[in-house]
Parts: sequence; structure tokens; C-alpha cells
Amino acid sequence: MGEDDGRAPAAVVFDALGLDYEKAFASSAAHRASLEWLLDRLEPGSRVLDVGSGTGRPTAQALAEAGHSVLGVDVSPVMVRLAARQVPRAEFRLADIRELPLAEASFDAVCAYFSMLQMSRAEQSAVVVKLARALRPGGLAVLATVPLDVEGVEGLFMGQPVRVTSFGTDGFTQLVAAAGLTVLAEDRATFTPAHPDAVPEPHLYLHCRRDGD
Repeated sequence: MGEDDGRAPAAVVFDALGLDYEKAFASSAAHRASLEWLLDRLEPGSRVLDVGSGTGRPTAQALAEAGHSVLGVDVSPVMVRLAARQVPRAEFRLADIRELPLAEASFDAVCAYFSMLQMSRAEQSAVVVKLARALRPGGLAVLATVPLDVEGVEGLFMGQPVRVTSFGTDGFTQLVAAAGLTVLAEDRATFTPAHPDAVPEPHLYLHCRRDGD
């Protein structure tokens, strides 16, 4: 896997996976429960940012069908095309969240489900700060990761070569708090994607609120 064509490493991986990624994670009860947590707390017609929106399902679809205004952002052209086709009620943009300008307090909620694992630790920290600032005071954030204390580890994900960086549970929770987010609920699960090359993964979901009135 390289960047010879100018694409980010995550774009290469997820261009290759396409709908296989959606199928592999479709049975995640923890992801669905996390979405329900958010949906139960959003005001009608909320503006929501979905970072790493993938195929648009289940996150953007669930939010859009509930009547919310959804902007999905992804680095994979294949994923953005699939999402636009599958969830026409939402808006999807081909962009790297690390570079995309976000206005202060411009969203009622943000979601980032497993979308930072191919970023460095410094980049992950900066992105969480950026997302927190994009929330209105009192806005909600749902951040999900694989809580392993690893940095730049080479491996295979659903048959695709990846380089993964993550934080353990305490490190990720501290990162979130440092960004000005209060953790309201924390959920952990072990999930095995429905793919022949998949292995069980620990998943951590942090349900947060931006500090302030």
C-alpha cells in the first residue's frame, strides 16, 4: 500500500473494501446502540457531522431518516459515491478531516466511528480538538476507537495492509477530556467483523458533550 497516486493510506484501503466494509460491520449491536444513544438526545432537525462516513450506513442513514441534517466526510472516493447513492437525504463530501475547515460551533453533534486509526497520535489529538470546537456548547460527540496502545503497527484489516495507531482506553479518554469534552457514557464491546480475514476487535465508544452552556 502506498501513496504513489496521491491518495491517503485510508483512502486506498477503503476504496478497495467498498461495500464489503458495510457488510462486515452491519451486525454491530454496539454501534447501533451508540446511534440510539445519540438519536434519543438530539433536538429535531439537528446538524450532524459524520467523520469517516463510509458507505453512509448505518450512521448517516439513521440520522437522516430521523430528520437530521447530515454532512458526511470521507477520504475515499468510492465510499463517498456509495454513500451519496445509498443515503440521498444526507450530504457527502470527499475531504480529509485533518484539512477540512470547520466553523466554530457549527454542529449540534459530531460522530467519528473508527475513522482515526490510520492517523498519528498527534493528528488524532488535533482532530478531536477540531471536532470539539466545531460543536456548539452543549453539543454531543460520539467517538469510537479500537482501544489498543499501539503506534505505527503494520497489519492486515479485512485483507488490506494497514498501519494502525491508537490509544488505550485511559489515553483516549484523557485525549477527549483535554479537548474540552465531558464523557457522559462509555461502552465497550468485542466485535468480529463478518469477513473471512477478520479477527475479534475490542471497541470503545465514548458518548460526550462539549463543555459550556
